[in-house]
Amino acid sequence: MKTKVVIKRLSTGVPGLDEILGGGLPEFSFNLIAGPPGCGKTTLAHQIMFSLATPERPAIYFTVLGEPPLKMLRYQQQFDFFNSDALGRSVRFVNLSDDAMSGDLDRVLKRIVDEVTAHGPAIVVVDSFRSVALASEGDGKPSNSLQQFVQQLGMLMTSWEATTFLVGECFTQADANPVFTVCDGLISLQQSVQRNSMVRKLEILKCRGQPTRPGLHTFRIGGSGIEVFPPPSVAHLSSTSERAALSDSRALMGVAGLDDMLGGGLPRGYSLLVAGPSGSGKSILAAAFLAEGARGGETSVIAAFEQHPNRSRSRIVAELIASGKVGLVESRVADLSIDEVVYLLMREIRRLGATRVVIDSLSGFELALAPTFREDFRESLSNLVTSLAGVGVTVLMTSELEDRYTDLRFSPYGTAFMTDAIIVQRYIEVDSRLRRVMAVVKVRASAHSDQLREFSIDSDGIQIGRTIIDQEGLLGGRPTRKPAEQAPVTGPVKPDG
Repeated sequence: MKTKVVIKRLSTGVPGLDEILGGGLPEFSFNLIAGPPGCGKTTLAHQIMFSLATPERPAIYFTVLGEPPLKMLRYQQQFDFFNSDALGRSVRFVNLSDDAMSGDLDRVLKRIVDEVTAHGPAIVVVDSFRSVALASEGDGKPSNSLQQFVQQLGMLMTSWEATTFLVGECFTQADANPVFTVCDGLISLQQSVQRNSMVRKLEILKCRGQPTRPGLHTFRIGGSGIEVFPPPSVAHLSSTSERAALSDSRALMGVAGLDDMLGGGLPRGYSLLVAGPSGSGKSILAAAFLAEGARGGETSVIAAFEQHPNRSRSRIVAELIASGKVGLVESRVADLSIDEVVYLLMREIRRLGATRVVIDSLSGFELALAPTFREDFRESLSNLVTSLAGVGVTVLMTSELEDRYTDLRFSPYGTAFMTDAIIVQRYIEVDSRLRRVMAVVKVRASAHSDQLREFSIDSDGIQIGRTIIDQEGLLGGRPTRKPAEQAPVTGPVKPDG
């Protein structure tokens, strides 16, 4: 029986990157980090190096740039991952500019060999490989000289048991560059500008010996360095009985009378869409939902896109966040991606063990996205709802609607079918006064009220009032009084399919 050889995987120290790589970087691998100027190649290389380097397993960073390492370090030390104590102990910088400018690749290789032999590093970085390639081309030597250099460097680093990174600019898959065949791993960084938004994406084009997450994955460069946002990978509910038990339990809404309208509360694990015009009380209903969860000992997460929860209008939510009962996904960063929001939501759900999630609102969510992601917003919302359903949380989403009285709509995105339940809020005019009405349109697989109920908003929140039985044409915005002899017909509707 053959014994399977297990290759050790190294954690990169870059949030989200290990998941995309399939568990981390293979130890002793020969890797290329490629992309256009400004996309974050050098930052990524430094972040990985500082994460992996120790006094027992040191790193050497070879710079082949037209500027001294001191200038590069001046900017890299702005990031949280930079460790000045590691310089000279775990991390060593060597400038190869003079060797590379000679155009003699044998000289460059000898210098690298001498440094590696003298210090025995476990991590080796050559930045930028592009400079070595240009120097060899300018010398007029045969094209296979560069290929021999790459092959020799790769074999030497592997024999010395070093994990190596070559940092290069502007490589494309169409390039006939020998480094593509020699390297074990190829990380491609991209960036694009649309209007005034900058979107950066990462792709693992190659990683020998292990499955990786295919496709482009957005990432952000912030004060802590690079953070990658892989697509959601959730542990879905394991059995049909587990799902059934979850849906049999009901989550209370925190608004008197609304649970009765929903047939006893919102089934746990369901997604609820609350649709209505501006000022109709959607955010107040969402706050009541969070507060009711906290009263029952549950923790929750809110992604707030409409207004910051610390404002006085959301005093209840602000207090819940301050007490640690509700986690906040901040939306004030520019150029969001769907994957980033899902990643942040999932991280907060796992951190708190949350059972309730609020997204307020889908309209603000769309506006917060970079323009390139708005084209697929409908499909992305479907993935978001599916991901949250997979971890069994109960979700409330609000959606801004222009109150048109000629039609009845529940979402401007055509996404109402994705949710398990719908509550609609509308304005009506009665006796020259603007009044609010609410109805439960849908609760999948559950009986619910079919009544249009008037409601008001005061300092205690939403107060659901009577059923308006003496008016008709309410959904048209301007109801008329029913004839006295016409008796109202109300009652619960059958379960939705």
